[in-house]
Amino acid sequence: MGLITALGKDPDTFFGNLLEGKSGIGSITRFDSSAFSCKVAGEVNDFDAGQYMDPREARRADRFAQLAVAASKLAVKNAALDLDKTDRDRVGVIIGSGIGGMVTIEEQAGKLFSAGPRRVSPLMVPMLIANMAGGLVAIELKVRGPNYSVVSACATGSHAIGDAVRMLRLGEADVILVGGAEASITQLGFAGFCNMKAMSTDYNDTPAKASRPFDAKRDGFVMGEGSGVLVLETLEHAQARGATIHAEIIGHAATCDAYHITAPDPEGVALKKCLELALADAKIKPEDVDYVNAHGTSTPYNDVSETNAIKAVFGDHARKLKISSTKSMTGHLLGAAGAVEAIASIKSLETGWIHPTINYENPDPECDLDYVPNTKVKADPEIAMSNNLGFGGHNASVIFKRWENA
Repeated sequence: MGLITALGKDPDTFFGNLLEGKSGIGSITRFDSSAFSCKVAGEVNDFDAGQYMDPREARRADRFAQLAVAASKLAVKNAALDLDKTDRDRVGVIIGSGIGGMVTIEEQAGKLFSAGPRRVSPLMVPMLIANMAGGLVAIELKVRGPNYSVVSACATGSHAIGDAVRMLRLGEADVILVGGAEASITQLGFAGFCNMKAMSTDYNDTPAKASRPFDAKRDGFVMGEGSGVLVLETLEHAQARGATIHAEIIGHAATCDAYHITAPDPEGVALKKCLELALADAKIKPEDVDYVNAHGTSTPYNDVSETNAIKAVFGDHARKLKISSTKSMTGHLLGAAGAVEAIASIKSLETGWIHPTINYENPDPECDLDYVPNTKVKADPEIAMSNNLGFGGHNASVIFKRWENA
């Protein structure tokens, strides 16, 4: 596992900060936010791409791709994967992004309108296209297996994991680096989301309080940035090289609301189906799940819709589940959320601890499950479900099982 987030650059530091209830959200420093209704974000402010790739090549890559390269190299190191002893033709990369090169789009549009078309970089297109994160990772690591990008808004990271699992099951690769990357904390990105009225505006003076999933006074999501990458392997390949196995992926599913381009279906029909299909793929019963890492965006409608879907699928067991939202501390990493939250879920299985949902201070009668409010709990979960939803009605669910010999 490898990641770059506002809460840390290695899984242990990241998860330790989650357990402490530490918020990575602060006032925006990337640009002057005085004209924007939302003035807070989960920025990664101490990232130097030159530590992970040649500085010259880094300058030719958008920030989201730089983050993906860094997280991938950290994941390979964490996995003790010696690529010189691995069949590089059997190592794939599936790294997605919800938006792609937003930094490049803003910079190059500025040059076009201020100085004319000749000032636009000839590298603009390869810098901004969403698949370039995976392309650069392959170039940096010299791996030649299946390589493509998943783009399904905020469900991207979870869908990428599902695709990788399918390919491994089908024998199309032995190892796949999988995850997501996002860097959309720009003026253009903020203007779009602010004018959509999707982002929090009531907590600009108290940034750490802004992301408050399931709380009655939630008023929108907080944008984060970063990347998460996992090294997935077939069991045979992992055991043959003596790998430390952190968890097993036992199920996944994907559905679409077919309802609205941004709003979730209030009835949650397709989301319920997604959770049911993931359970069926894992060949487990609802009561076998101990922990749900929720999508939990801190938006009024989304949190209610997800809560209702969990109640419908898990029945009486829903009130026994431990549920928490990583986004309460990281903000919403958009296309990277699924991979980063998968790492949080796996760390819960490894350590037995479940991180809290911070800022749950005002109970919402429509969100009345156990969201592990404000304080970590020791629950020793064996099976965890991670859910993510995206604009366009995309739903994704991935189920992880504790590895007994971890």
